[in-house]
Amino acid sequence: MKTIAIISQKGGAGKTTVAVHLAVAAELHNLKTAVFDLDPQASAASWADKRKNTEPVVISAQAARLSNLLEQAATQSADLVIIDSAPNADSASLAAARAADLILIPCRPAAFDLNAIGTTLNLATVANKPAYVLLNAVPPHGRIGEEAKIALKDGGINVVDPVLHYLVAFSHAVNDGRTAQEYDPKSKAANEIVNLFHWLLKEENMQTNMKKYTQANMILNTKARKLVGD
Repeated sequence: MKTIAIISQKGGAGKTTVAVHLAVAAELHNLKTAVFDLDPQASAASWADKRKNTEPVVISAQAARLSNLLEQAATQSADLVIIDSAPNADSASLAAARAADLILIPCRPAAFDLNAIGTTLNLATVANKPAYVLLNAVPPHGRIGEEAKIALKDGGINVVDPVLHYLVAFSHAVNDGRTAQEYDPKSKAANEIVNLFHWLLKEENMQTNMKKYTQANMILNTKARKLVGD
């Protein structure tokens, strides 16, 4: 079982959006996945309440029970756990960091956001876990995303190669408990999540059932065509 912690001390970085999109991508790749929502705002849990699909499983959790929940997930043959942490540098974030195999730090390519990642990187250092900055909500036009990536790498910071752009599908789809790849499988947003998930698969050496993924993607494409009257 692999555990990914999504941590950011800056509010509005897009932690929950990244968590639920990766979780759905994992399920489409036949990975049994759970999301542990440590954020007191319970955004991931609220998203799950709106879903018609019971997968991925989303559990509202507290840091004190994290170890026990991870043991239960392993016992139930989970392949992947994604931890959506609270937006502050408290014990919950540290617990998430220590439990993780890899830490993702969503960050918008803006000065205040980039300056705020230091605290999370320090948490990763204390937990002795690998951490990568994921540039999120990057403007679709211009070079700001590429410039931010270069600046981070020049500073010796690990950066996820795929970036997520500021696209309407990301925010619109979650309103009714879906994700971009379910809302519009052919959209740029859906493609970006696929690229991000493939990066994660390679980084964590996770194996998937690509046959089931292909079949699921065909079903999603059929549903999307019906919605637009094609």
